[in-house]
Amino acid sequence: MKSIVAAFCVLCFVNAPAFSEADQATDQNTKQGSEQGTADAAGTVSYEKDVAPVFRKYCAGCHNDQESEGEFSLESYASLSKGTENGPAFLAKNPESSKIYRLMTGVADPKMPPEDEPAPTQEEIAKIQLWIEQGAKGPQGATPDPLALQVPTIESKTDRRPITAMDWSANGDARAIARYGEVEISRELITKFIDDDNKVREWLPVAKLNDFPGKVNSVHFCLGGSKVITSSGVAGLGGVATLWEWPLEKKLREFKGHRDIMFDAEVSPDGKILATCSYDKTILLWDIQTGEKRLELTGHNGAVYDLEFTPDSQLLVSASADSTCKVWRVSDGLRLDTLGQPHKEQYAVTISPDGRFVAAGGADNRIRVWQLISRKSPQINPILFSRFAHEGPIVNLSYTSDGKHLVSVAEDKTIKVWETKNYTETQLIKNQPEVAMAMAIAPDDKKFITGRLDGTVEVFEISKQKPEGKAPTTKEVISPKTPMPQTAPKTVMEQEPNQTAQTAQTVALPVAIQGVTHLADQKSDADCFKFSANAGEEWVFEVNAAQSKSDLDSFIDILTPEGEPVQRLILQAVRDSYFTFRGKTADQTTDFRIFNWKEMELNEYLYANGEVVKLWLYPRGPDSGFNVYPGTGKRWGYFDTTPLAHALGEPCYIVEPHPPGTELIPNGLPEFKVFYQNDDDAHRKLGKDSKLFFTAPQSGEYVVRLRDVRGINGENFKYTLTIRPRKPDFSVTLLDKSPTIAAGGTREIRLTADRLDNFEGPIEVNFTGVPEGYSVTSPITIEPGQISARGVIHASADAKPLASDAIKDLKVVATTQIDDRPLEHVIAGFTELKVDAKPKLSLEIVAAKEGAQPVNAPENGPLEFEIRPGETIMLQVNAKRLNFKGEISFGKEEAGRNLPHGVFVDNIGLNGLLLLSDQSQREFFITAANWVPEQSRLFHLTSPAAGGHATQPVMLHIRHDSRSSVTKTK
Repeated sequence: MKSIVAAFCVLCFVNAPAFSEADQATDQNTKQGSEQGTADAAGTVSYEKDVAPVFRKYCAGCHNDQESEGEFSLESYASLSKGTENGPAFLAKNPESSKIYRLMTGVADPKMPPEDEPAPTQEEIAKIQLWIEQGAKGPQGATPDPLALQVPTIESKTDRRPITAMDWSANGDARAIARYGEVEISRELITKFIDDDNKVREWLPVAKLNDFPGKVNSVHFCLGGSKVITSSGVAGLGGVATLWEWPLEKKLREFKGHRDIMFDAEVSPDGKILATCSYDKTILLWDIQTGEKRLELTGHNGAVYDLEFTPDSQLLVSASADSTCKVWRVSDGLRLDTLGQPHKEQYAVTISPDGRFVAAGGADNRIRVWQLISRKSPQINPILFSRFAHEGPIVNLSYTSDGKHLVSVAEDKTIKVWETKNYTETQLIKNQPEVAMAMAIAPDDKKFITGRLDGTVEVFEISKQKPEGKAPTTKEVISPKTPMPQTAPKTVMEQEPNQTAQTAQTVALPVAIQGVTHLADQKSDADCFKFSANAGEEWVFEVNAAQSKSDLDSFIDILTPEGEPVQRLILQAVRDSYFTFRGKTADQTTDFRIFNWKEMELNEYLYANGEVVKLWLYPRGPDSGFNVYPGTGKRWGYFDTTPLAHALGEPCYIVEPHPPGTELIPNGLPEFKVFYQNDDDAHRKLGKDSKLFFTAPQSGEYVVRLRDVRGINGENFKYTLTIRPRKPDFSVTLLDKSPTIAAGGTREIRLTADRLDNFEGPIEVNFTGVPEGYSVTSPITIEPGQISARGVIHASADAKPLASDAIKDLKVVATTQIDDRPLEHVIAGFTELKVDAKPKLSLEIVAAKEGAQPVNAPENGPLEFEIRPGETIMLQVNAKRLNFKGEISFGKEEAGRNLPHGVFVDNIGLNGLLLLSDQSQREFFITAANWVPEQSRLFHLTSPAAGGHATQPVMLHIRHDSRSSVTKTK
């Protein structure tokens, strides 16, 4: 609204013509009105009490010293007296010829303020007229206080005195409570002495600070605890920070400079700098000793509500109504980063006691936590956590002094305590009688105090209870391995009646049941089979129907003997979202565009309308989406949920799995129960047939029910239901069995794994017996949960082509560990090796001049680089063009071959990693997600150009310690 008024006011004072003789002729109607206004007025009009409030209310929002639209300001009498470039704003004793009066009355065009904006009343215009007639005199005597608000006094009809801010001194012996126009300091005093072990202590007022222009928005103990700093002001007029020596109730210094009410004032931990913020969108830095303004920090596009210094006083973080937090360097005011993930106003920001993390919250009900790494130069601070915290805006956040807990307060009248390892709720205090706008944590970290809008104060203990354990993020919680029967399934025939759990046919496991879902006199049929299982036993239920041309579209679920579904787990939503841009088919793994994707992380579960998928690859910018597991082919469902189609705008949620019966602390988002049931095989191998993995939660009897998902039956609805023990296993395939390698060059080879019965472990593939003149990456490891890996084969300059007989000694063996026992499979290797005697291209990865430098460069081995989680490093790829002039493409999101999961080639753009026809080298960037575990892994680049070439592999070490010599690159 302010911007609209500004635009119209520019027209008013820039386009208004200079006065002519005709203009100065008094319009008869205006004259009559003027005479009437003069006749009604009584006494002398005061600029401070009568005129300035009118200008301030209707005009100064656009025409002020900071935003002088039309190069005209009405903020003060001095500014008003300067007029405009077209002439004075008023002519003393001649209102009819005064520009400002003529525009306000509409005699001159355009009328000001515009018709669709609030305008002065006739009484207010009459005051302006009379003031000009009396000589348009300015303020008399001392300069008027710019924060003096000239409004009638209206007594409150209630005795409620809302608490607006509070603090607890560092040594714990004093508390400050702020209300409108005052701050009360209390101390814990002994009020009754019984004996040395029995003393009654109470918090009693010992000092009261007054002389505030309005609401006190913040109060903080500082400079050793004997002083407090407060922020206050008057909306639309200005703000003031005041330094007090509170034991003497003495005002030491005021800091005025903001053009609107001040929301926070913070003294740096070293006691040298005062930072203040205001509704005027600015941050001011002051010398605390001299009171001089050092710097003005601009960049926010909305009110700045909260500030926090890092413990070393080097950085300042601000929270703003423009939906961002910003990190500033205190020494020179340089903005180091903008934390732009929030979606609405940010009201509170806090920094962990060790200075490593920033937490913020606001109107979007979420707590976000960033790792603070931009300490000396601009750098992106990665977001680590985002939690849907409350059902209302968050108004206060604070860490305990040990950094182990975070306390949040919200407008939904709840208070929550969070542990700071995973930012999981540990304590919920709900149904508060009123919103607690103020909160302070005791220095001993055992309790905190809150101050509410109804004026009440309450102290709460911080619970030290540990949060409930969560289900792992890759598989379900199961009991220790239970021995399973090793006999082959026995074939039995289905016997009617078995339509209900109570009439279920009893079978002994393992078993293969042959049957048909058909009842001649019924529209639908369900076949139920009762079985016994011990706690922790893992059974697989497989249906063979559609695979054998049956008409049955199967659906199976596990029930109790009473017919109740058996719960598998409970999913708690921790982040809400929805599908954007377009919907999804039931098969797609790519381009999952979902709202708020920047706060999501790989390997998190995404729930949508009963389906659960897992995020596999990040979007490559705003014009792309997540890829989900397995990353290629048809997508997988998790927890045996069936992939479904999803519509544009359909809700979805990031969820966390928990065992059944877990007591979850409500967070305002849904909870979803998942039962043991399946429609179509979640891994898409059996088509429309069902496959279900069941872990018996306790020893006893269970019922498996099989039916058609459409609720129909028929004579050709035949099936075989096999119930067998889970037997994790795998197979590996070498895809490139007869590669053509350039003489002296390198070519990529690819391995894929088929994981059986939810086997998730790593698979190591070794090549032995490699013939002379060739070398192969060995071992190549397929990471846990992944289905592919890549390596390279290199041919020397004098390598000879080899047929199958010549490479019969080359063996490829894949190994792993399952249940602490080794498992090995020999896989089919190369059938022949072909050599291109006249290569056209050669590729290599080298260190970039301004990028990461190798930590090791062995003469006969790969270059070795290091990267830490959350970092980006820069490398370089060189192309030696022997007889090739075209473009060399290294791919898009798949450009980094065999990088660890969570490490990727970054900043590739729409064309991917590409060398143009006139380029022979370029820099590229590798980023590691902040959760990637320590490891060492060979990676390379490959291109289909000139018949297909790859670089020699480079070793990348992911290190979590501080010994890395990586050059960080933004």
